[in-house]
Parts: sequence; structure tokens; C-alpha cells
Amino acid sequence: MKPATAAKKLGILLEATPEEFRTGTVSRDELAALQADPPEWLATLRREGPHPRPVVAAKLGVSNSGLARAGIDDALTTAEIKALLAAPPEWLVAERATQAAVRAEKIRVKERDAARAARSDED
Repeated sequence: MKPATAAKKLGILLEATPEEFRTGTVSRDELAALQADPPEWLATLRREGPHPRPVVAAKLGVSNSGLARAGIDDALTTAEIKALLAAPPEWLVAERATQAAVRAEKIRVKERDAARAARSDED
């Protein structure tokens, strides 16, 4: 597979990987080996970053769209993420509230659909 695909599956930023990873291809066996027993560079990237957008969003508890609305376009390190969580700016508080509301709505809809399905099964 392409290095970009492998980096996405590993949850790392491609630009932060070693040159030999970026220029080669990664087989499924190599990917499995990287996941099972990550080398030091991979463990460091996962631990310290910089992290790709989906990882940043997950660590902050917001959506990718929330990051875009806040103007966060760059990859963030673990230290930068921790600093945002320690002293959350107004946009982060608002986006986390939005994300919580979306999750609550999904639960409500799922419960409503389950109740409807149970009623239709009884009929």
C-alpha cells in the first residue's frame, strides 16, 4: 500500500515519518508488524506527535469540522493538545458542547428507533 494509506491506518502524520517510510511501499505484513511491535520512531510519533487531524479531533473531543471552524489547520503535538485541554479556549468549549449534543441526539434517535422496532414486532 501507499505510505499515506499506511500512515492513516497507523494514526500518524506522514510528513513526520522517516524518509524510508515515505518513499517506499508498505505491505500488509509490514503494517501488521508495525502495529504489533512498533519501532521507536513510531512509538514516539504516537506518543508525542505531531498528530494528524482525526487524532487531534479525537483527543480534543471535537469533530474534524469543529477543528476547521476553529481555524486549526496544522497538526498539533501532544503538548499543544494538553495545553488546549488545560486552559480550553472558548471555541473548544463550544465545540465540545456541540459534540456532546450530537452524541446525545444519536442516542435519542437510536432509542426511539429501537422502541419503534419493538412495537412493530409486537403487532
